Amino acid sequence: MDDLLEELYPEITLETDDIIMSLSIKKDYSKIEDFDKRKEKFISDLKAFIDEFSETPESDAFMTYYDD
Repeated sequence: MDDLLEELYPEITLETDDIIMSLSIKKDYSKIEDFDKRKEKFISDLKAFIDEFSETPESDAFMTYYDD
């Protein structure tokens, strides 16, 4: 399945000291010709994705991983 996703969508892995996040990007950012605007839109969409995820039952369920 991962190979299929790689063929369909570009992927990026973001890593900090605390988190490694792999994303498949479905949106076609090539339609935004200006590099800075394209980057700004991607970062805006990424922030919106995280905000949306924080409001889902899945984010609550994920946090239960750390329960005793």
